[in-house]
Amino acid sequence: MISDSQFQTELHLIITNSLREDIGDGDHSSLACIPPDAKGTAKLLVKDEGIIAGVEFAKMIFASVDPEMTVETYMKDGDPVKFGDIVFRVRGSSQSILKAERFVLNSMQRMSAIATKTKQFANLLEGTKTKILDTRKTTPGIRAIEKWAVRIGGGENHRFALYDMVMLKDNHIDFAGGITQAIQKTQSYLKGNGLDLKIIVEARNLEEVREILKSENIHRILLDNFDYDMTREAVKLIGTKSQTESSGNINEKTIRLYAECGVDYISSGALTHSVYNMDLSLKAVN
Repeated sequence: MISDSQFQTELHLIITNSLREDIGDGDHSSLACIPPDAKGTAKLLVKDEGIIAGVEFAKMIFASVDPEMTVETYMKDGDPVKFGDIVFRVRGSSQSILKAERFVLNSMQRMSAIATKTKQFANLLEGTKTKILDTRKTTPGIRAIEKWAVRIGGGENHRFALYDMVMLKDNHIDFAGGITQAIQKTQSYLKGNGLDLKIIVEARNLEEVREILKSENIHRILLDNFDYDMTREAVKLIGTKSQTESSGNINEKTIRLYAECGVDYISSGALTHSVYNMDLSLKAVN
Protein backbone atom coordinates (compact mmCIF):
# COMPACT_ATOMS: atom_id res chain seq x y z
CA MET A 1 0.00 0.00 0.00
CA ILE A 2 1.05 3.58 -0.49
CA SER A 3 2.47 5.56 2.41
CA ASP A 4 0.59 8.19 4.38
CA SER A 5 2.70 10.90 2.77
CA GLN A 6 1.88 9.60 -0.71
CA PHE A 7 -1.80 9.51 0.20
CA GLN A 8 -1.68 13.11 1.42
CA THR A 9 0.00 14.09 -1.84
CA GLU A 10 -2.85 12.47 -3.77
CA LEU A 11 -5.42 14.38 -1.72
CA HIS A 12 -3.70 17.71 -2.35
CA LEU A 13 -3.51 16.95 -6.07
CA ILE A 14 -7.26 16.29 -6.11
CA ILE A 15 -7.92 19.57 -4.33
CA THR A 16 -5.62 21.59 -6.59
CA ASN A 17 -7.01 20.16 -9.81
CA SER A 18 -10.65 20.31 -8.74
CA LEU A 19 -10.41 23.96 -7.67
CA ARG A 20 -8.63 24.79 -10.94
CA GLU A 21 -11.37 23.04 -12.87
CA ASP A 22 -14.22 24.73 -11.00
CA ILE A 23 -12.95 28.27 -10.37
CA GLY A 24 -10.73 29.02 -13.35
CA ASP A 25 -10.06 32.77 -13.47
CA GLY A 26 -12.69 33.50 -10.85
CA ASP A 27 -16.14 32.78 -9.41
CA HIS A 28 -17.77 35.60 -11.35
CA SER A 29 -21.25 34.91 -9.94
CA SER A 30 -20.02 35.65 -6.42
CA LEU A 31 -17.62 38.39 -7.46
CA ALA A 32 -20.47 40.19 -9.21
CA CYS A 33 -22.91 40.39 -6.31
CA ILE A 34 -21.13 39.62 -3.03
CA PRO A 35 -18.90 42.33 -1.48
CA PRO A 36 -15.33 41.12 -0.89
CA ASP A 37 -15.51 41.93 2.82
CA ALA A 38 -18.88 40.18 3.41
CA LYS A 39 -18.86 37.45 6.06
CA GLY A 40 -21.24 34.55 6.26
CA THR A 41 -22.10 31.18 7.76
CA ALA A 42 -23.37 28.04 6.04
CA LYS A 43 -24.47 24.65 7.38
CA LEU A 44 -24.01 21.23 5.84
CA LEU A 45 -27.52 19.75 5.87
CA VAL A 46 -28.31 16.06 5.43
CA LYS A 47 -31.36 15.23 3.29
CA ASP A 48 -30.84 11.47 3.25
CA GLU A 49 -29.69 8.70 5.56
CA GLY A 50 -26.57 6.60 5.72
CA ILE A 51 -22.94 7.04 6.77
CA ILE A 52 -21.39 10.49 6.51
CA ALA A 53 -17.94 10.71 4.96
CA GLY A 54 -15.71 13.53 3.78
CA VAL A 55 -15.89 15.81 6.81
CA GLU A 56 -12.10 15.91 7.19
CA PHE A 57 -11.67 16.28 3.46
CA ALA A 58 -14.09 19.22 3.47
CA LYS A 59 -11.91 20.89 6.10
CA MET A 60 -8.94 20.49 3.77
CA ILE A 61 -10.89 22.05 0.91
CA PHE A 62 -12.02 25.05 2.97
CA ALA A 63 -8.47 25.58 4.22
CA SER A 64 -7.14 25.48 0.67
CA VAL A 65 -9.69 27.99 -0.58
CA ASP A 66 -9.31 30.35 2.36
CA PRO A 67 -7.30 29.57 5.53
CA GLU A 68 -9.35 32.18 7.41
CA MET A 69 -12.52 30.06 7.22
CA THR A 70 -13.43 28.08 10.34
CA VAL A 71 -15.42 24.85 10.56
CA GLU A 72 -17.42 23.77 13.60
CA THR A 73 -18.25 20.06 13.35
CA TYR A 74 -21.15 18.26 14.99
CA MET A 75 -20.58 14.88 13.36
CA LYS A 76 -17.46 13.02 12.30
CA ASP A 77 -16.57 10.72 9.43
CA GLY A 78 -18.24 7.34 9.87
CA ASP A 79 -21.20 8.58 11.91
CA PRO A 80 -24.69 7.45 10.89
CA VAL A 81 -26.84 10.35 9.72
CA LYS A 82 -30.51 10.94 8.93
CA PHE A 83 -32.64 13.56 7.24
CA GLY A 84 -32.34 16.93 8.96
CA ASP A 85 -28.97 16.38 10.64
CA ILE A 86 -26.45 19.21 10.52
CA VAL A 87 -22.91 17.92 10.04
CA PHE A 88 -20.98 21.19 10.39
CA ARG A 89 -21.10 24.95 10.09
CA VAL A 90 -18.50 26.90 8.15
CA ARG A 91 -17.87 30.59 8.81
CA GLY A 92 -15.82 33.16 6.96
CA SER A 93 -15.76 35.12 3.73
CA SER A 94 -19.04 34.64 1.87
CA GLN A 95 -17.17 34.60 -1.43
CA SER A 96 -14.86 31.86 -0.12
CA ILE A 97 -17.74 29.70 1.12
CA LEU A 98 -19.38 29.94 -2.31
CA LYS A 99 -16.12 29.04 -4.06
CA ALA A 100 -15.79 25.87 -2.01
CA GLU A 101 -19.47 24.91 -1.95
CA ARG A 102 -19.82 22.67 -5.01
CA PHE A 103 -16.49 20.90 -4.57
CA VAL A 104 -17.30 20.13 -0.92
CA LEU A 105 -20.75 18.83 -1.82
CA ASN A 106 -19.59 16.76 -4.78
CA SER A 107 -16.89 15.14 -2.66
CA MET A 108 -18.99 14.49 0.43
CA GLN A 109 -21.99 13.20 -1.50
CA ARG A 110 -19.80 10.70 -3.33
CA MET A 111 -17.75 9.70 -0.29
CA SER A 112 -20.85 9.28 1.88
CA ALA A 113 -22.49 7.04 -0.71
CA ILE A 114 -19.40 4.83 -0.85
CA ALA A 115 -19.08 4.70 2.94
CA THR A 116 -22.76 3.81 3.26
CA LYS A 117 -22.54 0.94 0.76
CA THR A 118 -19.31 -0.32 2.32
CA LYS A 119 -20.93 -0.31 5.77
CA GLN A 120 -23.84 -2.35 4.41
CA PHE A 121 -21.41 -4.96 3.05
CA ALA A 122 -19.30 -4.94 6.23
CA ASN A 123 -22.41 -5.51 8.34
CA LEU A 124 -23.28 -8.57 6.26
CA LEU A 125 -19.86 -10.03 7.11
CA GLU A 126 -20.18 -9.61 10.88
CA GLY A 127 -19.34 -12.81 12.75
CA THR A 128 -17.06 -14.11 9.99
CA LYS A 129 -13.33 -13.61 9.54
CA THR A 130 -13.83 -12.14 6.06
CA LYS A 131 -12.99 -8.50 5.27
CA ILE A 132 -14.47 -6.43 2.44
CA LEU A 133 -12.03 -4.90 -0.05
CA ASP A 134 -12.39 -2.25 -2.72
CA THR A 135 -10.81 -2.46 -6.20
CA ARG A 136 -9.25 -0.13 -8.79
CA LYS A 137 -12.71 0.41 -10.33
CA THR A 138 -12.72 4.00 -9.16
CA THR A 139 -13.51 7.37 -10.72
CA PRO A 140 -10.42 8.64 -12.59
CA GLY A 141 -8.75 11.48 -10.73
CA ILE A 142 -10.41 11.00 -7.33
CA ARG A 143 -9.31 7.49 -6.35
CA ALA A 144 -7.79 8.64 -3.06
CA ILE A 145 -11.03 10.03 -1.63
CA GLU A 146 -13.05 7.04 -2.85
CA LYS A 147 -10.69 4.61 -1.15
CA TRP A 148 -10.70 6.82 1.95
CA ALA A 149 -14.49 6.54 1.98
CA VAL A 150 -14.24 2.73 1.87
CA ARG A 151 -12.13 2.81 5.03
CA ILE A 152 -14.58 5.17 6.70
CA GLY A 153 -17.36 2.67 5.94
CA GLY A 154 -15.49 -0.20 7.57
CA GLY A 155 -13.82 -1.75 4.54
CA GLU A 156 -10.17 -2.20 3.66
CA ASN A 157 -8.23 -0.96 0.68
CA HIS A 158 -6.86 -3.32 -1.92
CA ARG A 159 -3.78 -2.05 -3.75
CA PHE A 160 -3.98 1.66 -4.48
CA ALA A 161 -2.65 1.45 -8.02
CA LEU A 162 -0.53 -0.61 -10.39
CA TYR A 163 2.70 0.35 -8.68
CA ASP A 164 2.19 -0.75 -5.07
CA MET A 165 1.31 -4.43 -5.49
CA VAL A 166 1.55 -7.07 -8.22
CA MET A 167 -1.69 -8.69 -9.33
CA LEU A 168 -1.37 -11.32 -12.03
CA LYS A 169 -4.80 -11.60 -13.63
CA ASP A 170 -6.07 -13.70 -16.52
CA ASN A 171 -4.64 -11.49 -19.27
CA HIS A 172 -1.20 -11.30 -17.62
CA ILE A 173 -1.19 -15.08 -17.30
CA ASP A 174 -2.30 -15.67 -20.88
CA PHE A 175 0.14 -13.14 -22.34
CA ALA A 176 3.00 -14.58 -20.26
CA GLY A 177 2.33 -18.14 -21.43
CA GLY A 178 0.80 -19.58 -18.28
CA ILE A 179 0.59 -19.24 -14.51
CA THR A 180 4.02 -20.62 -13.61
CA GLN A 181 5.72 -18.58 -16.32
CA ALA A 182 3.97 -15.40 -15.16
CA ILE A 183 4.98 -16.00 -11.54
CA GLN A 184 8.59 -16.84 -12.38
CA LYS A 185 8.97 -13.82 -14.64
CA THR A 186 7.43 -11.58 -11.97
CA GLN A 187 9.66 -12.85 -9.18
CA SER A 188 12.71 -12.42 -11.39
CA TYR A 189 11.62 -8.89 -12.32
CA LEU A 190 11.06 -7.88 -8.71
CA LYS A 191 14.42 -9.27 -7.61
CA GLY A 192 16.24 -7.69 -10.52
CA ASN A 193 14.75 -4.28 -9.81
CA GLY A 194 15.11 -4.41 -6.03
CA LEU A 195 11.34 -4.22 -5.50
CA ASP A 196 9.60 -5.62 -2.43
CA LEU A 197 6.02 -5.98 -3.63
CA LYS A 198 3.42 -8.54 -2.63
CA ILE A 199 2.12 -10.85 -5.35
CA ILE A 200 -1.51 -11.77 -5.88
CA VAL A 201 -2.39 -14.37 -8.52
CA GLU A 202 -5.84 -14.91 -9.99
CA ALA A 203 -7.19 -18.44 -10.41
CA ARG A 204 -10.06 -19.31 -12.73
CA ASN A 205 -10.51 -22.89 -11.57
CA LEU A 206 -9.19 -25.43 -9.06
CA GLU A 207 -6.48 -26.68 -11.42
CA GLU A 208 -5.04 -23.17 -11.54
CA VAL A 209 -5.16 -23.00 -7.75
CA ARG A 210 -3.11 -26.20 -7.61
CA GLU A 211 -0.58 -24.78 -10.06
CA ILE A 212 -0.24 -21.51 -8.14
CA LEU A 213 0.43 -23.48 -4.95
CA LYS A 214 3.55 -24.98 -6.55
CA SER A 215 5.19 -21.55 -6.36
CA GLU A 216 6.48 -19.93 -3.17
CA ASN A 217 5.87 -16.48 -1.73
CA ILE A 218 2.44 -15.86 -3.23
CA HIS A 219 0.76 -13.41 -0.89
CA ARG A 220 -2.84 -14.06 -1.95
CA ILE A 221 -4.79 -16.21 -4.38
CA LEU A 222 -7.78 -14.53 -6.00
CA LEU A 223 -10.65 -16.95 -6.65
CA ASP A 224 -12.40 -15.38 -9.61
CA ASN A 225 -16.03 -16.30 -10.25
CA PHE A 226 -15.84 -19.52 -8.22
CA ASP A 227 -19.09 -21.05 -7.01
CA TYR A 228 -19.54 -21.94 -3.33
CA ASP A 229 -18.37 -25.54 -3.62
CA MET A 230 -15.26 -24.57 -5.60
CA THR A 231 -14.52 -21.80 -3.09
CA ARG A 232 -14.69 -24.18 -0.13
CA GLU A 233 -12.43 -26.66 -1.92
CA ALA A 234 -9.95 -23.93 -2.85
CA VAL A 235 -9.80 -22.65 0.74
CA LYS A 236 -9.09 -26.20 1.90
CA LEU A 237 -6.34 -26.67 -0.70
CA ILE A 238 -4.66 -23.34 0.07
CA GLY A 239 -4.78 -23.66 3.85
CA THR A 240 -2.38 -21.16 5.40
CA LYS A 241 0.06 -21.03 2.50
CA SER A 242 -1.55 -17.89 1.02
CA GLN A 243 -4.36 -15.52 1.79
CA THR A 244 -7.61 -16.11 -0.09
CA GLU A 245 -9.88 -13.64 -1.84
CA SER A 246 -13.21 -14.13 -3.60
CA SER A 247 -14.27 -11.82 -6.41
CA GLY A 248 -16.64 -11.65 -9.34
CA ASN A 249 -20.31 -10.64 -9.33
CA ILE A 250 -20.66 -10.91 -5.55
CA ASN A 251 -23.58 -8.89 -4.22
CA GLU A 252 -25.58 -8.30 -1.05
CA LYS A 253 -27.42 -11.62 -1.48
CA THR A 254 -24.31 -13.75 -1.94
CA ILE A 255 -21.56 -12.06 0.05
CA ARG A 256 -22.36 -13.81 3.34
CA LEU A 257 -22.42 -17.22 1.65
CA TYR A 258 -18.98 -16.64 0.17
CA ALA A 259 -17.66 -15.48 3.53
CA GLU A 260 -18.94 -18.66 5.13
CA CYS A 261 -16.76 -20.61 2.67
CA GLY A 262 -13.81 -19.37 4.73
CA VAL A 263 -12.10 -16.80 2.48
CA ASP A 264 -10.03 -14.06 4.07
CA TYR A 265 -11.26 -11.29 1.77
CA ILE A 266 -14.05 -10.47 -0.63
CA SER A 267 -13.41 -7.70 -3.15
CA SER A 268 -16.18 -5.71 -4.78
CA GLY A 269 -15.94 -3.04 -7.43
CA ALA A 270 -19.54 -2.11 -6.62
CA LEU A 271 -18.35 -0.24 -3.53
CA THR A 272 -17.05 2.53 -5.76
CA HIS A 273 -18.64 2.11 -9.19
CA SER A 274 -22.29 1.46 -8.31
CA VAL A 275 -23.46 4.00 -5.74
CA TYR A 276 -25.99 6.82 -5.66
CA ASN A 277 -24.77 10.05 -4.11
CA MET A 278 -26.08 10.96 -0.68
CA ASP A 279 -28.32 14.04 -0.81
CA LEU A 280 -26.55 16.88 1.01
CA SER A 281 -26.76 20.65 0.76
CA LEU A 282 -24.76 23.62 2.01
CA LYS A 283 -27.22 26.29 3.11
CA ALA A 284 -26.55 29.88 4.13
CA VAL A 285 -27.47 30.67 7.73
CA ASN A 286 -29.02 34.08 8.22
